[in-house]
Amino acid sequence: MRSFLLLAGLFVSTTVFSQPTAPERLKTVQADPAALKAAVEAGKKATFFCANCHGEDGVSKTPEVPNLAGQNPAYLLEQIRKFGSGERKDQFMQGLIKVLKDEERVQVALYYASVTVPPSAADSAKVPHGKELFTKLCVRCHGEQARGNELFPRLAGQKLPYLQTTIARYRDGTGIRNNQLMSIATSTLKNDDIAAVANYLTQLP
Repeated sequence: MRSFLLLAGLFVSTTVFSQPTAPERLKTVQADPAALKAAVEAGKKATFFCANCHGEDGVSKTPEVPNLAGQNPAYLLEQIRKFGSGERKDQFMQGLIKVLKDEERVQVALYYASVTVPPSAADSAKVPHGKELFTKLCVRCHGEQARGNELFPRLAGQKLPYLQTTIARYRDGTGIRNNQLMSIATSTLKNDDIAAVANYLTQLP
């Protein structure tokens, strides 16, 4: 009897204290239309402090700051986690994200994922060469439409200066984030090539 009560107690404590992880919670909310709608609405309210840099709707008004709108929610959630843990370094971002609870992080990711990203103007003369390079070097990870996935970011519709600066930093190894796959993919690109890829990506819907 004593052993039974002990096992029962362990079961109850495990049930009570076992909480779903943020990625698990994300999938649960996505599977429930009503919960998804509520999460998106809550996420919009929670992102008020992001608007100064990333824009009120996640479409950046600053050329060097990335759009968050239209990103895969699982990708966004993982980046939020990395900033919160210090794996990604940015003093301002780290400070803001640390105040977000797990549920709020899920809501923020789902809100930004729900927003449509408008394409930006591009130099049409550079687009064909950019498309050729993107198809050759980038499509395997970022997808045919450059919309990313759970592991890799959406590049379609990003700001031209942000794209050019980021690609160049990966090529030159001068950025805060260094990635072996990105270093290999960009290693042969000349500045004109980078400009072409950036112009191709910025005009994608």
